Amino acid sequence: MNTLQPGALAKYIDHTLLAPDASREQIRTLCEEAMAHGFYSVCLNAGQVPYAAACLSDKAVVICAVVGFPLGAGLSDTKAFEAERAIAAGAGEIDMVLNIGWLKDGLLKAVREDISLVHKACGAVPLKVILETCLLSDEQKVQACEICRDLGVAFVKTSTGFSKSGATVEDVALMRKTVGAGVGVKASGGVRDYPTAVKMIEAGATRLGSSSGIAIVGGAMTAASGY
Repeated sequence: MNTLQPGALAKYIDHTLLAPDASREQIRTLCEEAMAHGFYSVCLNAGQVPYAAACLSDKAVVICAVVGFPLGAGLSDTKAFEAERAIAAGAGEIDMVLNIGWLKDGLLKAVREDISLVHKACGAVPLKVILETCLLSDEQKVQACEICRDLGVAFVKTSTGFSKSGATVEDVALMRKTVGAGVGVKASGGVRDYPTAVKMIEAGATRLGSSSGIAIVGGAMTAASGY
């Protein structure tokens, strides 16, 4: 296992709080932690974006908003509108859930149109597409990744963290193999410690979604010190 320096590892992390009952005090704490530890972003529900933008004096921390979350089963134009409004409120990245039922039914044109509409709504703002890999076959994961690669989205992402299970090393490796070097891969769901984070990165992840970012960076500090 490679050793990653804490500062470098922090830049992989979307510091995440997506609980429906998240309080403003918790959001403020999340933002303060992201600034203190140098995390890449805070990842929030869209309704929390305006408050997070007010909390973040360090503009180096990006605000990431989820769209169509956590089911992905809403209308495509509703997802696109949600993305537009979140960006207007201060979001610098969007994580959308694709329509999982359409993908499982083989409605690939509809899946492509769903993602494309949100992608267009994002403009220059990076879009990550959440596959919810635990609900898909390997063939369906590949199909979703191929669509995302061909549309030129910024990232494919494993999981919402709200379904049966989260990221696996095998899924991250499959997604990386499919999208190639030009698309990011975000591992999320169950990434709670330093060894897991390193395994995901070694498998091809270029971003990590986690509510345990402080523990992950703490593990990197311990590894770097040799203890």
